Amino acid sequence: MFLNSSVGKKIVVSVSGLFLALFLVVHLFLNFLTVVDDSGDAFVEACNFMERNFIIKIMEYVLAAGFIFHIFYTTYLTWKNRSTRTTNYHVSQKTEVSWSSQNMWISGFVILGFLILHLYNYWYKFKFDESLEVEPIGKFYLVVQLFHQWYYTLFYIIWFIALGLHLNHSIQSGLHTLGLTNQKWIDRLNLISSLYAIFITVGFSIISLYHYLTYVLNNY
Repeated sequence: MFLNSSVGKKIVVSVSGLFLALFLVVHLFLNFLTVVDDSGDAFVEACNFMERNFIIKIMEYVLAAGFIFHIFYTTYLTWKNRSTRTTNYHVSQKTEVSWSSQNMWISGFVILGFLILHLYNYWYKFKFDESLEVEPIGKFYLVVQLFHQWYYTLFYIIWFIALGLHLNHSIQSGLHTLGLTNQKWIDRLNLISSLYAIFITVGFSIISLYHYLTYVLNNY
């Protein structure tokens, strides 16, 4: 069966990884509204629009499902590969393979751990905390106030860096698996992958630091 083959598994991982890339762009844009509008109105309005719009809600669930599937499927493949491997291959210190590409499972588990924390801090409370509906911009306050704590800000920045390293390699590998690279375009596509990873990492980090520094400057 094709999906049980090595190539089939790589294609499934690559396609599901694209859901992660798209999901992060939408998520970054939404969070950036907390920076451009300190009143919180733009962020809350965007959240309400996404909750009311049927098409966007479907896309949100599809993207999230692809994201979750990618995490658990790659975890399963990593476990299966490591459990069936009988020989530990020696990697030369002179290899040009990056650390992130050799340790995707490490960055993946770091991302998964912080994702669980992130879902509790935001998604769970957005869905089940009725007090957020009482305050017109309660959702905005929930997002911003978390980054008033230095340790949460630091944890999230570490998470964003791990995410960036993971994204950089995974997108390059995914494009290669899907046959979208050749000798003429490989350097350009690798550059685009790196720029995308930097954009996501720096973008989310700036948002976190902005809210932390704004709080510190306003209170000390």
